[in-house]
Amino acid sequence: MNASKSKIAVVTGAASGLGKDIAAGLAAQGYTVYGTTLSDTEVPVAQDVHLERVDITDAAAVQAWAAEVRAHTGGRVDLLISNAGILTPGPLEVLSLEEIRREFEVNTFAPLTVINAFLPQLREGRGRIVQISSISAAFPMPFNAPSAASKAAAEALMVAYRAELHRFGIDVTIIQPGSMLTGGPAKSAALVSQLNEAFTPEQEALYGDAFARFAAGFNSGQANGMRSEVAAGQVIDIAERQPAASIVTIGDDAARIAHAIRTSTPEQLDAMRVSLT
Repeated sequence: MNASKSKIAVVTGAASGLGKDIAAGLAAQGYTVYGTTLSDTEVPVAQDVHLERVDITDAAAVQAWAAEVRAHTGGRVDLLISNAGILTPGPLEVLSLEEIRREFEVNTFAPLTVINAFLPQLREGRGRIVQISSISAAFPMPFNAPSAASKAAAEALMVAYRAELHRFGIDVTIIQPGSMLTGGPAKSAALVSQLNEAFTPEQEALYGDAFARFAAGFNSGQANGMRSEVAAGQVIDIAERQPAASIVTIGDDAARIAHAIRTSTPEQLDAMRVSLT
């Protein structure tokens, strides 16, 4: 897809971190970008980036946003990047089911809601869908299971979408990043710290040391991850690739994990996970 001024992109979670850099990069390449935010005070990063406060877990709000975008664009979308997501780290025994369900609401069901709302416009533009997933979807790790499971479920939906939408000229690409240096890791580190501090004495005895090791490794990985603007540039390159890629990893750590998945036995992969605890 060669970008031109008439190209229209939709990006969820476009006000911060990777989504913000994707929106800015697309605008720099001539796209008009419509993005979601959860804040009323976010300032767009470029003239051609238009932010709307939308809770993507609210189907009615998403439908209203899609109708608003249609009114501005005439009903054609060339690219939809499903980027918004959350992370809820912690031992599965400790996390509440409500927290885990929330992870699925944002990471799994919300992308489905957004894509379905924009499918008429994507059909009109014979556009492309890009799902920002995580390498953890392919390699679930201890203390990060809700994110891995919700992303893996989203990937399954995207694989089915790819086949179902092929006849309409709509391509679907899944991108699996590794660690990234964005605003997200700082928030994630704070979440990890909060959970650690909220452990009961019994939970601390059961999981404290292992979770502390996880937290240290997680925070170190994020701090040394890809810069957000670099990752965004790769996402945009992949989004415009012809023919469309099916699943692509970005980041050195994601590439290493993908290689390990291809070359290791299930028992070796289990041993790798146990070593993280």
